[in-house]
Amino acid sequence: MINWVLLDDNSKLLKAIEESFTKDVVIFKHSTTCSISLMAKRRLEEDWDDLENVIPYYLDLKSFRSISDEVAERFSVHHESPQILLIRQGECIYDASHFDITIAELKETLVFHA
Repeated sequence: MINWVLLDDNSKLLKAIEESFTKDVVIFKHSTTCSISLMAKRRLEEDWDDLENVIPYYLDLKSFRSISDEVAERFSVHHESPQILLIRQGECIYDASHFDITIAELKETLVFHA
């Protein structure tokens, strides 16, 4: 089960970046009208239990597109939907989109960058 932190304003984005200096942060950019995005979200939620030390932020692209644009610009990552970004020490160290969003890849990145 994921206890998502809703990313719904720029102050929360700044908080996520600040938190990334003490814990890894994931930002999941979700399109509420896309079946691929829904499937990616479900896969994350099913396998999240092993990632207790990662703070999960959820961004609804339809409602908060300007924040999504800010995320893309701040981390120099081309906007995709769905998309996941792993933030550590204020930098995006991993991103994936569509069917490439998996817990296995996320875990591998966490181990590789440990």
